Amino acid sequence: MAAVTVVSFGFLHGPAPEADVLLDLRRAFRDPHVNPRMREMTGRERRVRRAVLGTRGVRHLLRATVRQVAAYSCGPSVDRIVIGAGCAGGRHRSVVVAEQLARRLRRRGHTVTVQHRDIRRPVVQR
Repeated sequence: MAAVTVVSFGFLHGPAPEADVLLDLRRAFRDPHVNPRMREMTGRERRVRRAVLGTRGVRHLLRATVRQVAAYSCGPSVDRIVIGAGCAGGRHRSVVVAEQLARRLRRRGHTVTVQHRDIRRPVVQR
């Protein structure tokens, strides 16, 4: 079974990482950043996690991405799969999606590494 690396990142902090699967979460899913109470939080906090997972379509995307990894894993020479999950600042949506993907993929037997590239960067002022 292929090892999986999931990288969360913010498009406003630099280019997307090189990845086999790239999830752009910016336009389709509600941003917790717009809520002043959650702006300084990260996707590791329960309130943010609930807000992201409660956004219509996110759970469907998680299921579809797990299926996509399963398809890639069937390839004859695949030993490693990289998934990039990006939002604007890399602190909210991308972190939640990366952690949830890792959890679901581990339950299916994958070895998963998660990297949060931009979680410690300053909040982007928009």
